[in-house]
Amino acid sequence: MAKSGIPLSDHFDGKQFHNPQRRARGLWDVLRWLRTRQPGRWPKWIDRRYGAPPPARVPCSDEPAEALRLTFVGHMTFLLQWQGLNILTDPIWSERASPISFAGPLRVCAPGIRFEDLPAIDVVLLSHDHYDHMDRRTIQRLWKTHRPRFYTALGNGRRLRAWGIEEVVEMDWWQQSEHESGVRIACTPAQHFSGRMPWGRDAALWCGFALLPADAKDGSNAIYFAGDTGFGPFFAQVAERFPHPRLALLPIGAFRPEWFMGEVHCSPADAVKAHRILRPGLSVASHFGSFPLADDGYAEPLAGLNAALLELEGDATATFIALTEGDSRLIG
Repeated sequence: MAKSGIPLSDHFDGKQFHNPQRRARGLWDVLRWLRTRQPGRWPKWIDRRYGAPPPARVPCSDEPAEALRLTFVGHMTFLLQWQGLNILTDPIWSERASPISFAGPLRVCAPGIRFEDLPAIDVVLLSHDHYDHMDRRTIQRLWKTHRPRFYTALGNGRRLRAWGIEEVVEMDWWQQSEHESGVRIACTPAQHFSGRMPWGRDAALWCGFALLPADAKDGSNAIYFAGDTGFGPFFAQVAERFPHPRLALLPIGAFRPEWFMGEVHCSPADAVKAHRILRPGLSVASHFGSFPLADDGYAEPLAGLNAALLELEGDATATFIALTEGDSRLIG
């Protein structure tokens, strides 16, 4: 057991967490990328109307008990309404993905739902501690307004509690926690890294999540949120434990240059490979379109996704889609 109280494992050595596939890129590669960057084009601002306020709960009176409503807020933030719960993934309503308000990646379009129009939030899933995924302003606002329970990976609870969050559940990869509704929340591996400053890198774990309905007798019919991740063998492990998920949220952006970003971010082609392995009822793209974080231009992730889907056979292209901020879909 490390001083932190976190048990030693094949991905934690007492000081740092590690990926299923050890990362080869280091400081010199960061400097090489910064020296040779060729950022793609991004718009300064895209005007869009906010989406309609979501219902208070799902299922509504005219919907089946197993109804699932998904609303894309932007970047990696989704509102999942399912099993009577309102669930947010990696919520960020801030103007910048940054520790400061006057610098850092700037949002190019408004969140798809106004914060004031959110229904009562019960659960928040936090995949890791980077600023575009663990946004302090949004998290503290959610806690003040809704008092949800936050689920995250090992090592992140200390930060959240320092921010005043009292309802925190930390999990290691493959651990599960049962919500009082009966819904089970499983922490799944991801290929990424953590750290909000140059020091203290990888002191907290990164993850994805699988959600299982209250009446689940096995791992089927899950909702899978991959988190922020590169491609890795864990997708096959997720597919084995949670076969044919009902929904998979898969990242497609911040992937260029691929020689550098490929270790920690899926390209659109990687996301389609994961889709083929997971074989979900529906995959929905995430991690694109809100913040310029790498060298791919604004339009590249969606163009790359469409190109990769053209190589699939049959009707597979209809089962991997991208939503526009504010779009909502009732998923069968």
